[in-house]
Amino acid sequence: TTDNQNHPPIFELKAELNSDKKEKKKEAVKKVIASMTVGKDVSALFPDVVNCMQTDNLELKKLVYLYLMNYAKSQPDMAIMAVNTFVKDCEDPNPLIRALAVRTMGCIRVDKITEYLCEPLRKCLKDEDPYVRKTAAVCVAKLHDINAQLVEDQGFLDTLKDLISDSNPMVVANAVAALSEIAESHPNSNLLDLNPQTINKLLTALNECTEWGQIFILDCLANYTPRDDRESQSICERVTPRLSHANSAVVLSAVKVLMKFMEMLPKDLDYYGTLLKKLAPPLVTLLSAEPELQYVALRNINLIVQRRPEILKHEMKVFFVKYNDPIYVKLEKLDIMIRLASQANIAQVLAELKEYATEVDVDFVRKAVRAIGRCAIKVEQSAERCVSTLLDLIQTKVNYVVQEAIVVIKDIFRKYPNKYESVIATLCENLDSLDEPEARAAMIWIVGEYAERIDNADELLESFLEGFHDESTQVQLQLLTAIVKLFLKKPTETQELVQQVLSLATQDSDNPDLRDRGYIYWRLLSTDPVAAKEVVLAEKPLISEETDLIEPTLLEELICHIGTLASVYHKPPSAFVEGSRGVQHKRIPGNLGSGESVESPDNGSAAGVTEAPPAVIPSQGDLLGDLLNLDLTPPTTTGPPPISSGMQMGAMDLLGGGLDSLVGLRHNTERSFRSPSPPDYSPTEVGPGGHMGAGFGAPPAVMPASFNAPVSVGLDDLFDLGGGVGMPMGAFNPPKTVWLPAMKAKGLEISGTFVRRAGVIQMEMNLTNKAMSVMTDFAIQFNRNSFGLASAGPLQILTPLSPNQSIEAALPLSTVGPVMKMEPLNNLQVAVKNNIDVFYFSCQYPISMLFVEDGKMERQVFLATWKDIPNDNESQFQIKDCHLNSDAASNKLQSSNIFTIAKRTVEGQDMLYQSMKLTNGIWVLAELRVQAGNPNYTTILKSKQRITSLIIIHTVSERPFCTNWNLICYIL
Repeated sequence: TTDNQNHPPIFELKAELNSDKKEKKKEAVKKVIASMTVGKDVSALFPDVVNCMQTDNLELKKLVYLYLMNYAKSQPDMAIMAVNTFVKDCEDPNPLIRALAVRTMGCIRVDKITEYLCEPLRKCLKDEDPYVRKTAAVCVAKLHDINAQLVEDQGFLDTLKDLISDSNPMVVANAVAALSEIAESHPNSNLLDLNPQTINKLLTALNECTEWGQIFILDCLANYTPRDDRESQSICERVTPRLSHANSAVVLSAVKVLMKFMEMLPKDLDYYGTLLKKLAPPLVTLLSAEPELQYVALRNINLIVQRRPEILKHEMKVFFVKYNDPIYVKLEKLDIMIRLASQANIAQVLAELKEYATEVDVDFVRKAVRAIGRCAIKVEQSAERCVSTLLDLIQTKVNYVVQEAIVVIKDIFRKYPNKYESVIATLCENLDSLDEPEARAAMIWIVGEYAERIDNADELLESFLEGFHDESTQVQLQLLTAIVKLFLKKPTETQELVQQVLSLATQDSDNPDLRDRGYIYWRLLSTDPVAAKEVVLAEKPLISEETDLIEPTLLEELICHIGTLASVYHKPPSAFVEGSRGVQHKRIPGNLGSGESVESPDNGSAAGVTEAPPAVIPSQGDLLGDLLNLDLTPPTTTGPPPISSGMQMGAMDLLGGGLDSLVGLRHNTERSFRSPSPPDYSPTEVGPGGHMGAGFGAPPAVMPASFNAPVSVGLDDLFDLGGGVGMPMGAFNPPKTVWLPAMKAKGLEISGTFVRRAGVIQMEMNLTNKAMSVMTDFAIQFNRNSFGLASAGPLQILTPLSPNQSIEAALPLSTVGPVMKMEPLNNLQVAVKNNIDVFYFSCQYPISMLFVEDGKMERQVFLATWKDIPNDNESQFQIKDCHLNSDAASNKLQSSNIFTIAKRTVEGQDMLYQSMKLTNGIWVLAELRVQAGNPNYTTILKSKQRITSLIIIHTVSERPFCTNWNLICYIL
């Protein structure tokens, strides 16, 4: 809107504010507040509104104070005009007005004014009315946040400590709350000097103050360490009645105090057993509340059960799932059921879990099947019954039930070796139905581990090998290990199979983890077969009973934070609370050396029972990509890396040609583009008993050409396409667009774009504050997305964002985050948090941001790859109205990492052959046909992954291609 449209209402309001009629003046202030609330700037009326402070009308005074709190920071000089009125109001006969004045004083965060407010605050802290005193106590904490030194110099902290002895319980509660908040910002100060006399006063006030006052006092009590077990018991006895309070927050705060002080009570004390019994009913009662409160209660109960399972050991039934429970409540109940499972109740638990496994909710069914496996591992006496239950579930032939059952049976084999292997035949019958990576990997592990018991183990593993490159990384790694195990057990029958898998892993794969493991196995088998057996067929450690228990020291800290966000997140406050305030790490007092402490989980168990994975399982390329992409600096030398002088010659021989052969570097300057010959697994070298000698072929001396860094193939000089890795000059940066409008984000507007500089994707944003309040504490988080985009660091906005102010921020992104296919493929869901709220929006990034700098394929590799891609994976379309010649087009495209590999001219038409590589390792090949004098180009795109559609985003209206070419490949 224009100034002409804005000025009349302001002048109109100004006239009404200066009216002699009280009612008209009050209505005018209401209109001002209404305008301020919707985000309009009415700061020009500051003097006129301040003049309205001189009134006896409490409603009008509240409105004026509200206006002052909002605009005082932006109008500090004007705000001083209100000081005299504050001082006067602090001596008003009406205690409500005195309290209102002192509350507003604390909310006006202007340094110039604070020193004038010290005297009125001192009077209010000693006011005869308790309502004024309790309000003044909170004001001290707010003033300390603005100017800590001033509060200390004026002696307000000592006055606050005196208020703990106040006769009014609410004054005591507010004084405790204020001192606790101040102590949080000064962790080493001894502001809350808790002693038995102070504790007695707090416990006395506890019975009479409001529910929130009780929470403040209970939280303060939780920070106290009793002198002995008698004092601990005395405090517990006086806190126990709070367990029957109607407010769930009071109940949880009381539980926190009791859980902490129980540690100091002797376990053989009668009162200890009584206290355990008293803790169960209030926790059970919390589960009758609405689902959201149930979830918070369950997360806290999860911690309590890990620390003291005996509290709820007889209450298993309350955690049985109801048909109308939300999924988040169901999953949490399931987790607690497993923690409480014991020999006494296992039959009941298994019957429930088997029932859950027939539900319609897929996620819940998966978790229930996994829970049966966890029961088998936790309660040994129930293992046979659990395995029987799992076999019954496999017979249902429900795909996802079968797959989860196979995953947990693999863990049962690990826990109880040579006991339940008779079920392997049943598992093998369901081999063809497995389509989830984790289930396929589990089945492959079983086949490899028990190959000597399975007659056709080689055929089963060979069936997986047929689609090796289409499998996920998890399956590929497991398949590689399983076939090597099979070879070590049946060497004469599986030489071709092991040769095939090692060749696939080391020569045809671009996954560094897979390549490395393949080379390690290769070297072991070719140099020391005995060592290979000892390594690959080593005895597996038994998996632990509980692999998802919280680490004991963290659990102690979380118990001290029961009833807070930390107990819901299961993370310490320091993990998610931002800001300059120090976060004090809390510990439970008492003797933790008794047999009651929770055992540390066995972190060494590689195949322990873990939480259910996300529903979407990334493919190999999505999950890891090619680690070579991380090296964005051009090499400084062309020769092989120098060999350490300390390296023994034996180590060099073991590598069959030195380190340079392993990474594909040659001493001579020429490059060999032929594929390496497969290693020779000579049957004659396999001795009696299957022992292998040195005839086991060494790995190829030259890596496949596709693994090498991009090199010149003679075209660089011709088309000037050379240059090191990094963004060429002239790369197109899309203009910023509005991602989050102010009207949808309470005044915060975010516009932005994506750019790629020096190999790093950056999210460049402009944040504008169109609200009337200051914005701070910014943070950003991305949802899972198609290419694993995630923030590589925090959102760096170090200064508060004032009203009508804009700030620019550049956020570097990585591509190693969690992956999930989005629609459209380049969609990115973002959450931005500040001190006001959390806001969500979606934006779309140009796919060209994902084209990496090493996307230039070698010419021979390009030719072979082009021929290998079937015609079904080819898409053709026209680019219209572009007047660049082929050389100019090639240079433009190179600025977006679309590299020209070769060029030929046929009948006056230039044909450019180009390659590009995405961050997830997927290659896309292109042919661009440019006819002299014809502004329309023809483009053909090919990829080994099927391209189902291609969209050209026109970033410039008239000549988009001349500026940039962005291809979005929807790849299945």
